[in-house]
Amino acid sequence: MNTSLLNKILDTKAGYAALVLRVPVGLILMAHGAQKLFGWFGGGGLAGTAEWMSSIGIEPGYLMALLAGSAEFFGGLALVFGLLTRPAALVAAFTMLVAIFSTHISNGLFVSDGGYEYALTLMVALISLAIQGGGYLSIDRALSEKTDRI
Repeated sequence: MNTSLLNKILDTKAGYAALVLRVPVGLILMAHGAQKLFGWFGGGGLAGTAEWMSSIGIEPGYLMALLAGSAEFFGGLALVFGLLTRPAALVAAFTMLVAIFSTHISNGLFVSDGGYEYALTLMVALISLAIQGGGYLSIDRALSEKTDRI
């Protein structure tokens, strides 16, 4: 990969606010991904998530569960550390978009009715991180400074 493209991915002019957004959103995504992949925190694990996804018409269920769980867990982990923030945020935002339209949209806005407000809020926060990057306290910034010297 050329250093110009890498710098565009890693570069950030954002300050400390990105950290304030990145860490809790990343932790929340990690927890949801851990439910899907490992069955932690009362989740169904990969088999249970795959079965549920198949039951609502998202096929192949196992692959889709693996992709969604990985996007959330590993994307969330990347966000916590500010590593490849933009790609991680974009993949996770797409996952939230799929969740909105495959599961929540027919229930209206409010999460109390199974609606999409929570997934929408996460998606908007993720889009914000994709735009601004990892911020001042991120691995992205440290790597970007190193690639500037190459």
